Amino acid sequence: MSNYWAPDSSAAKSLRDYVTKVTNKMDKENYIPEEDRIAVFDMDGTLVCETYFTYFDTMMFINYCLIDHPEKVSDELKDAAREIEPGYSAGEALARNFAKAYAGMTIKELYDYAVEFGQKQPESFINMRYLDGPYLPMVELVKYLYDNGFTIYVVSGTERTTTRAIIANSPFSEYVSPSHIIGTEFEVKERGYEDVASNMDFKYADGDELVFTGGFVQKNLNANKSIWIEREIGQRPVLAFGNSGSDTSMMNYVLDKRNPYPAQAYMVVADDDVREWGTQNWEEKSAEYIEKGYVPISMKNDFLKIYPDTIKRSDIQYTEPEEAEDDAA
Repeated sequence: MSNYWAPDSSAAKSLRDYVTKVTNKMDKENYIPEEDRIAVFDMDGTLVCETYFTYFDTMMFINYCLIDHPEKVSDELKDAAREIEPGYSAGEALARNFAKAYAGMTIKELYDYAVEFGQKQPESFINMRYLDGPYLPMVELVKYLYDNGFTIYVVSGTERTTTRAIIANSPFSEYVSPSHIIGTEFEVKERGYEDVASNMDFKYADGDELVFTGGFVQKNLNANKSIWIEREIGQRPVLAFGNSGSDTSMMNYVLDKRNPYPAQAYMVVADDDVREWGTQNWEEKSAEYIEKGYVPISMKNDFLKIYPDTIKRSDIQYTEPEEAEDDAA
C-alpha cells in the first residue's frame, strides 16, 4: 500500500498495523487464523466511482429505459428514469423499478448488458468508461489484504448480477470470486414458469433458462447487509469498508463485541471536489465516524491518486435525461 496512498495516511497506517498484528502467530491475543480473515466491502463509492452522476446501476437503468431499449419498457418506467436526478433516494422503490425493467431477461443477458453498458462513457469524467471507475488505492488495498490471507467479499446495494459484472471486469476480479458477491436480489424463475408461485413442482432440464420475472426480493442496504452477511458467509468478518450510512449496519455487525477476533471498520469520505465530485465535509464526517468507532478515509488527503492520469473530472457532471434522449433521437 505505497503506490496510491499518501505517505502520511493515518488510515493506511492503521490498516497496516492491524494486518501486522492479526497475521503474527506469535501475537496470541490478536492472531487470526487465515480461514477466519474475512473482509467485506461495499462497492459503490467504496471500491468504485458512484458519481457518474450516480451509481452504475442507476445510470444503466436510465440508459436502458430511455436510450438503449425504450421499446421494451413501460411509459411508467420511462417516467421513473426521467425523474432521477442528483440527490435522489436509492431506496427500495427505485430498485423495484429496476427489477421490472429487466423482466424476461436471462441472468446472462443482464450480465452481458451490464458489460455492454459499461463500455459507454459518462459525462462526468473525461477518458473514462463506466467500467473504468475502480479507485486505484482501493485496488491496492484489496490486493494487500488478499496477499495477507484475507478472503474478500463485496456486499453491495447494487443487484447481484450487475455487481458480478462490474467486479469481473475490473482489477478486483483477481481477488474476488463471483461466489463472494452479495447484492440486491430480483426474483428469478425458470422460463415458462414465471407465474407459478413456487418452482418446487418441476425440475431443471438441459437447455432450461433462468429468467428475471420482474419481481423483487430485497434491497441489500442497512440491516439487510448484516443479515445477508450472516446468511451467506455464516460468521462475522473482521474487516469492513463502506462509505455511507447504509453501510453502518455492516460496520456495526463486524465491530460487535461478540466478534471473537479483533475487528476494524473503515469509512471512505467523499471530500475531493477536484479529482472527483465529492461534496462531503471532512471535519464533520470524520468526527461522526470516529465517534461510531470507524476509521475515516479522506479521498482528498489519503488517496495519492484516485484514477489513472488519463482520467479527469469533466466540467459538467449531469445532463437531464430528456436532453440525452433527444440527442440520441
